[in-house]
Amino acid sequence: MDEKVLEEIRFHQDVVTKDANSPLYQIREKEMEISGRVLAARNQAEKIVSDARKKAAEQLKKAETGAEQAAKKRVESVMKDADKTAATVVTQSEKDVIELAKTLEARRDAAVEYVVKLVTTV
Repeated sequence: MDEKVLEEIRFHQDVVTKDANSPLYQIREKEMEISGRVLAARNQAEKIVSDARKKAAEQLKKAETGAEQAAKKRVESVMKDADKTAATVVTQSEKDVIELAKTLEARRDAAVEYVVKLVTTV
Protein backbone atom coordinates (compact mmCIF):
# COMPACT_ATOMS: atom_id res chain seq x y z
CA MET A 1 0.00 0.00 0.00
CA ASP A 2 0.96 3.58 -0.49
CA GLU A 3 2.58 5.27 2.50
CA LYS A 4 0.00 8.08 2.44
CA VAL A 5 -2.90 5.61 2.59
CA LEU A 6 -1.36 3.83 5.56
CA GLU A 7 -0.80 7.16 7.29
CA GLU A 8 -4.43 8.15 6.79
CA ILE A 9 -5.65 4.82 8.17
CA ARG A 10 -3.50 5.23 11.27
CA PHE A 11 -4.69 8.80 11.74
CA HIS A 12 -8.35 7.83 11.55
CA GLN A 13 -7.78 5.01 14.03
CA ASP A 14 -6.17 7.45 16.43
CA VAL A 15 -9.08 9.88 16.01
CA VAL A 16 -11.60 7.26 16.95
CA THR A 17 -9.81 6.69 20.23
CA LYS A 18 -9.12 10.37 21.02
CA ASP A 19 -10.94 13.65 21.16
CA ALA A 20 -11.87 15.04 17.72
CA ASN A 21 -12.07 18.63 18.96
CA SER A 22 -8.49 18.94 20.13
CA PRO A 23 -6.20 21.47 18.36
CA LEU A 24 -3.75 18.69 17.53
CA TYR A 25 -6.52 16.78 15.78
CA GLN A 26 -7.62 19.85 13.85
CA ILE A 27 -4.05 20.56 12.75
CA ARG A 28 -3.61 16.97 11.66
CA GLU A 29 -6.90 17.11 9.79
CA LYS A 30 -5.73 20.22 7.92
CA GLU A 31 -2.43 18.49 7.12
CA MET A 32 -4.33 15.57 5.65
CA GLU A 33 -6.56 17.90 3.62
CA ILE A 34 -3.55 19.80 2.26
CA SER A 35 -1.76 16.53 1.56
CA GLY A 36 -4.79 15.40 -0.46
CA ARG A 37 -4.78 18.63 -2.43
CA VAL A 38 -1.05 18.28 -3.13
CA LEU A 39 -1.58 14.70 -4.29
CA ALA A 40 -4.44 15.79 -6.56
CA ALA A 41 -2.31 18.62 -7.98
CA ARG A 42 0.59 16.21 -8.56
CA ASN A 43 -1.70 13.79 -10.38
CA GLN A 44 -3.07 16.62 -12.50
CA ALA A 45 0.45 17.83 -13.31
CA GLU A 46 1.51 14.31 -14.29
CA LYS A 47 -1.51 14.04 -16.59
CA ILE A 48 -0.68 17.41 -18.18
CA VAL A 49 2.93 16.32 -18.75
CA SER A 50 1.79 12.98 -20.14
CA ASP A 51 -0.65 14.67 -22.52
CA ALA A 52 2.04 17.13 -23.61
CA ARG A 53 4.46 14.28 -24.34
CA LYS A 54 1.83 12.46 -26.40
CA LYS A 55 1.07 15.63 -28.33
CA ALA A 56 4.78 16.27 -28.93
CA ALA A 57 5.25 12.71 -30.17
CA GLU A 58 2.31 13.12 -32.56
CA GLN A 59 3.67 16.42 -33.87
CA LEU A 60 7.12 14.89 -34.31
CA LYS A 61 5.61 12.02 -36.27
CA LYS A 62 3.66 14.47 -38.45
CA ALA A 63 6.80 16.52 -39.03
CA GLU A 64 8.79 13.44 -40.01
CA THR A 65 6.04 12.31 -42.38
CA GLY A 66 5.82 15.80 -43.88
CA ALA A 67 9.59 15.94 -44.32
CA GLU A 68 9.60 12.55 -46.05
CA GLN A 69 6.85 13.65 -48.43
CA ALA A 70 8.62 16.94 -49.17
CA ALA A 71 11.87 15.07 -49.84
CA LYS A 72 10.12 12.64 -52.20
CA LYS A 73 8.52 15.53 -54.09
CA ARG A 74 11.88 17.28 -54.36
CA VAL A 75 13.58 14.11 -55.61
CA GLU A 76 10.82 13.64 -58.21
CA SER A 77 11.19 17.26 -59.32
CA VAL A 78 14.97 16.98 -59.62
CA MET A 79 14.64 13.68 -61.52
CA LYS A 80 12.18 15.27 -63.97
CA ASP A 81 14.55 18.17 -64.52
CA ALA A 82 17.45 15.75 -65.01
CA ASP A 83 15.41 13.71 -67.50
CA LYS A 84 14.55 16.88 -69.44
CA THR A 85 18.20 17.95 -69.47
CA ALA A 86 19.29 14.48 -70.59
CA ALA A 87 16.69 14.49 -73.38
CA THR A 88 17.90 17.92 -74.49
CA VAL A 89 21.53 16.73 -74.53
CA VAL A 90 20.59 13.60 -76.52
CA THR A 91 18.59 15.66 -79.03
CA GLN A 92 21.39 18.19 -79.42
CA SER A 93 23.96 15.40 -79.79
CA GLU A 94 21.90 13.76 -82.52
CA LYS A 95 21.67 17.12 -84.33
CA ASP A 96 25.44 17.59 -83.97
CA VAL A 97 26.09 14.10 -85.39
CA ILE A 98 23.87 14.85 -88.38
CA GLU A 99 25.68 18.16 -88.97
CA LEU A 100 29.08 16.44 -88.71
CA ALA A 101 27.95 13.76 -91.15
CA LYS A 102 26.87 16.44 -93.62
CA THR A 103 30.19 18.27 -93.19
CA LEU A 104 32.07 14.98 -93.66
CA GLU A 105 30.11 14.18 -96.80
CA ALA A 106 30.75 17.64 -98.20
CA ARG A 107 34.48 17.44 -97.52
CA ARG A 108 35.02 13.80 -98.48
CA ASP A 109 35.55 14.51 -102.16
CA ALA A 110 38.06 17.24 -101.37
CA ALA A 111 39.89 14.92 -98.94
CA VAL A 112 40.05 12.10 -101.53
CA GLU A 113 41.43 14.47 -104.16
CA TYR A 114 44.04 15.74 -101.71
CA VAL A 115 45.17 12.21 -100.80
CA VAL A 116 45.29 11.17 -104.47
CA LYS A 117 47.43 14.20 -105.31
CA LEU A 118 49.79 13.39 -102.47
CA VAL A 119 50.18 9.78 -103.57
CA THR A 120 50.57 10.54 -107.28
CA THR A 121 53.07 13.35 -106.87
CA VAL A 122 55.49 11.37 -104.83
